[in-house]
Amino acid sequence: MSTMVALSSNVNDHYKEEGSMDRKEEVLLVEASLADNNDIQESSSELEELPKIRLMRAFVEAQDPSSKEVDDPTIRRFLRARNFDISQASAMLLKYLKWRRTFVPNGFISASEVPNQIAQNKMFLQGSDKKGRPIAVVLGNRHFQDGLKEFKRFVVYGLDKTCARIPPGQEKFIAIGDLEGWGYSNSDIRGYLGALSILQDCYPERLGKLFIVHAPLVFMTVWKIVYPFIDNKTKKKIVFVENKMLKSTLLEEIDESQLPEIYGGQLPLVPV
Repeated sequence: MSTMVALSSNVNDHYKEEGSMDRKEEVLLVEASLADNNDIQESSSELEELPKIRLMRAFVEAQDPSSKEVDDPTIRRFLRARNFDISQASAMLLKYLKWRRTFVPNGFISASEVPNQIAQNKMFLQGSDKKGRPIAVVLGNRHFQDGLKEFKRFVVYGLDKTCARIPPGQEKFIAIGDLEGWGYSNSDIRGYLGALSILQDCYPERLGKLFIVHAPLVFMTVWKIVYPFIDNKTKKKIVFVENKMLKSTLLEEIDESQLPEIYGGQLPLVPV
């Protein structure tokens, strides 16, 4: 805040003296200066993170040589998930690598491994928000318990497809969890907790924001059970949206051209 005030003050004082620029041009110049300052701060932050990335890489590679294939952005995400505690982040990454070898031995989940989940036609992927983050849509009323192991594989299948669409320079995606028509027949506590564990432990710092829309009152019973298992970083990314504010809230993050048709936008839903 102090940097912003100082930049604004310096620009205003200068052009009051010169009298050579109108108010609109002043604002544009200040915004440009602030953008440059933010870029500098971001670059500085990444430079400060680099030594910890190197230390963590050395530690993890000593424990698991296969981790040499892990890139720096991935290590950084695990560090951020554990507030740059190298010991905790390393343990988290090592656990993930072991899990991945066991649960996804082929390196990916194929559609043939999750036929029943795909048949429910409940997850969609299309469009990007204003930051370029891909948008995933999940329709909760189409989910039914049909084998926990296959559902977990489907979670990985969906997350891998979503992350594959994240563009260079971006690391996150956003999701819309639509609970219109959701009822107790769709309730799956074990499935929800399993999906949450995979997201938080195996795809840290990938979720940018989760909009929960059309949530019925009956869902809050399940939410109270699941909520304590959500870590604080993830809790801050979850937004319950009122029906009357649905389109306006989504439009704050997503251009209408990229918003799904069912929310007043222009894109049809495309199954994963």
